[in-house]
Amino acid sequence: MEEDKPLWFVYLLLCDEKDFYVGITINLNQRILRHRSKLSKATKEYSAVELVYCEKYSGAHDAAKREKQFKGWSRAKKQMLIDGKLGINTCTEFAVALLRDENRVSLP
Repeated sequence: MEEDKPLWFVYLLLCDEKDFYVGITINLNQRILRHRSKLSKATKEYSAVELVYCEKYSGAHDAAKREKQFKGWSRAKKQMLIDGKLGINTCTEFAVALLRDENRVSLP
C-alpha cells in the first residue's frame, strides 16, 4: 500500500496592505500562524499579514514550480489572480475557513 503523500500549498500573503509575500508549505495553518506570530524571518517586520490566495498541489515539485512562477509576476498580475481575473481557485476559501476553525476542517 502506497503511503499518503502530503498536500502542498502555494500561498500569497498581503503584508501591511501593500506588499505580497509568496510561500510554500505542507501545513498551511501552522505556517500562517508563524507569519502572524512574527516567527517567520521573511514577514516579521509587518504588523498585519493576511492570507489572500492559495493553491494546493499533490507534489512538492509542482508546488515549487508554481511558487517560482508567482515570484516572477508583477504586483498587478498577482492582484489580478487574487481578484479572480485569472481563474477561480476554491482553495483560498478553504484556507480562510481552516484558519478560522479551531477544530480544523478536513480537506474537500
